[in-house]
Amino acid sequence: MDANTRFGFFPAPHNLRIRLGRRELSVRRDFRKRFYSVNPLLDCGAGIERGHLEILVLRRWLLVLGKAH
Repeated sequence: MDANTRFGFFPAPHNLRIRLGRRELSVRRDFRKRFYSVNPLLDCGAGIERGHLEILVLRRWLLVLGKAH
């Protein structure tokens, strides 16, 4: 038993990233604690970086739309 399993920490699975021209779509599980009431089906908000849009689906999956780097 290593330190990661002992403390209940499991690394997040890799995200899926799709590039469509100059835009990028990233799909991953959301592990962040939200300090506001989240819409149970679909919740939209500004992303961390400028020009990004975050869409939380079913309180679990996070879709990030933004510019490709």
